[in-house]
Amino acid sequence: MSKLGRVLVAMSGGIDSTVSAMMLHEQGYEVIGITMKTWDYANSGGSKKETGCCSLDSINDARSVAVKVGFHHFIVDIREEFGDYVIDNFVDEYIAGRTPNPCVLCNTHIKWSSLLKRADALDCEFIATGHYAVIKDHEGRKFVSKGKDDRKDQSYVLWGLSQECLERSNFPIGGYTKPEVRQMAKDFGYEELSKKAESYEICFVPDNDYRGFLKRRVPTLEAQVAGGTFVDTQGKVLGQHQGYPFYTIGQRKGLGIAMGEPMYVTEIRPDTNTVVLGRVDDLLRNGMTVAQVNSMKYPEIPSGIEAVTQIRYNDPGTLAKLDNIGDNKVQVEFMANVKGVAPGQSAVFYEGDDVIGGGLIYSSNNN
Repeated sequence: MSKLGRVLVAMSGGIDSTVSAMMLHEQGYEVIGITMKTWDYANSGGSKKETGCCSLDSINDARSVAVKVGFHHFIVDIREEFGDYVIDNFVDEYIAGRTPNPCVLCNTHIKWSSLLKRADALDCEFIATGHYAVIKDHEGRKFVSKGKDDRKDQSYVLWGLSQECLERSNFPIGGYTKPEVRQMAKDFGYEELSKKAESYEICFVPDNDYRGFLKRRVPTLEAQVAGGTFVDTQGKVLGQHQGYPFYTIGQRKGLGIAMGEPMYVTEIRPDTNTVVLGRVDDLLRNGMTVAQVNSMKYPEIPSGIEAVTQIRYNDPGTLAKLDNIGDNKVQVEFMANVKGVAPGQSAVFYEGDDVIGGGLIYSSNNN
């Protein structure tokens, strides 16, 4: 075994994970590659060809790198555990009138758990992934910090990782930009890989039609929720909609109703199959409650601390005051009103570039 140790690298077949594996190999680690089959899109009834980390091409790409370099590579089928947890949660959240974030759930409960389990079986001290993020230490605690490339930073989707996971994790490309990673792929001899397109879709909804996915997953859903009403913020009925699970907070397009001015989904009421529409100002919120909080940098989120709070992946974040109210919940008071707070999405708290913690948005406060 290498003096640096044995590391299990999650390899999707893409440029980021491949370069991560090559970097660790060059540094002297004993690398073992693993590709996890999480989803078979053909079973979902969608029309788009299977792409991304679960496709046969991607699996073959990952294996070919391992064969060329000379390290072991394994393919692990985790479709059953992935489907039971991530996909069932995805469906359940929409039916509950919330907007889920399956990538966060997958990272926290499926991928890292599967990696650690296989790492232990293969006597690997460490696991590594191709995430654009950095792991740092504060008074004996591990936490995630933003990656060097602001446009590719993935710290937002890693807020749920436990101390046990972080202690054994490595993000080799976190200190590099995407162009630098592409150049490294070329330098390692993977010219075609360096040009490989990226996918920003949910792996099990590669056509980006989550409504169609819900209908195929729950064939009776459309009939169950059809005929609900659109109302304005005063409760006036504006028309009928297709069913509350098919709408998300902040949605403007595809409402199927003409009001003479832009209208947005401001609230979803599953109990009455009601979707509330309002003007853009009606989306503004001055606070929210965040539940299932995982504190990273500190043993618990300090009450009264100010942190830039990000409420979606591409959100630049808003300065807010945090109040730890116990039971793994944090009350957030924004310093400036925030648009489109969606229950079910992740809220992540930043101190500079450091993730101090995060959780799931439980509810929002109206102005």
